[in-house]
Amino acid sequence: MFTGLRFVSAAFVALYYSLASVPANALYIRRDASPVTLPFARRFNTTGAAKLLQIDQARAKAFKNRNARATPDVRAPFNVPAANQAVDYVTNVTIAGRQFTLLIDTGSSNTWVGARPLENPFLPGLTSLTGNLMDVTYGSGFFTGLEFSDSITVSNGLTIANQPMGFALVSEGFTDVDGIIGIGPADLTCGTLVLGSQCIPTVTDNAFSQGLIPEHLIGISFEPTTSLNNANGELTFGGTDSSKFTGRLEFVPITSTSPASEFVGIDQSITFGSPNGQTVLPLTAGVTDTGTTLLLIASDAFATYQNLTGGVLDPATGLLKITPAQFANLKSLFFHVGSNTFEFTPNAQIWPRALNTVIGGTDDAIYLVINDIGTPSGEGLDFIDGMTFLERFYYVFDIANSRVGLANTPFTHATTN
Repeated sequence: MFTGLRFVSAAFVALYYSLASVPANALYIRRDASPVTLPFARRFNTTGAAKLLQIDQARAKAFKNRNARATPDVRAPFNVPAANQAVDYVTNVTIAGRQFTLLIDTGSSNTWVGARPLENPFLPGLTSLTGNLMDVTYGSGFFTGLEFSDSITVSNGLTIANQPMGFALVSEGFTDVDGIIGIGPADLTCGTLVLGSQCIPTVTDNAFSQGLIPEHLIGISFEPTTSLNNANGELTFGGTDSSKFTGRLEFVPITSTSPASEFVGIDQSITFGSPNGQTVLPLTAGVTDTGTTLLLIASDAFATYQNLTGGVLDPATGLLKITPAQFANLKSLFFHVGSNTFEFTPNAQIWPRALNTVIGGTDDAIYLVINDIGTPSGEGLDFIDGMTFLERFYYVFDIANSRVGLANTPFTHATTN
């Protein structure tokens, strides 16, 4: 896998340079917009399951190195999170009359298709191509292709016109999906066009600017699951679904600490045993991310957590493994976010035991989902609250107000794992 600009065939390059930009059509703006909910499924990709930790750590490294340049004469890769996870949340969208299965990612913002040219072949219409070449590098994958603009239907009630998207000519690191629907900050798209530095509006941006949704935000609901391909998630474009959470939504501003500030980043600390218990992670910046599977914390914090739990690294899965007796004595973690405290229970800290074999583990083992981000604290991105964390809380990315919302759910204290 190359970093930076990748090489495509001469035929593709010739096609790229022969295409002219197409002016966008005028948009019809709805005045009766209401939030639109979109169900989605949790999918297990067993192909790379045994490498779950390595993939998540590669994703974390890509977050931190997003602006690093490999060499002075090579365009810097646009490093956003890896999408080929052992656990993915996916949804189906329709583009040009074709259905695509896309990963849902708050850690990246480009939407693109074409990762499965044999299983789901697709060519955008010539008149939809903009004449731009797009190149995006993820933690453990990439795609290089053509930009095109077309309508995308993300649910029966939400069709977004003239959405700029990518069509992959070459891609790597994606299995059983057609690409990504990026719903993170729009700034993450800046520089992904090879011959320009302009930014690309996300699907959420365009849905709001076209008057299709009432608010410039997105609500996300995950649930713990013990079965494969479980349709247990929901996106709400333009609002929140109060049936999915309990109590108040508590908001905090996007962190000002770089590089976490470039993503859906927050400041938090973590204690063990009680809100005033032993500190595992002092107050620091990190990110909330639908595309990371585990809950990653800085190496020194992870060492503290390992010592408190007695967990032993399991070579088959890369996760900490504890005994039934240790699990019986496991205490909650408390996440302090702004003036709010969220309890992450002992059951929330373990991988679903019914799905142990999916990640290369054994049926009767108990594995912990908290793991090492791979670098010490103090680097501006010291944790990633991934899907295993977000399955216990309702999650809102309020784009208009640059803030993140969290709330308890009926599953915060579930014992399903």
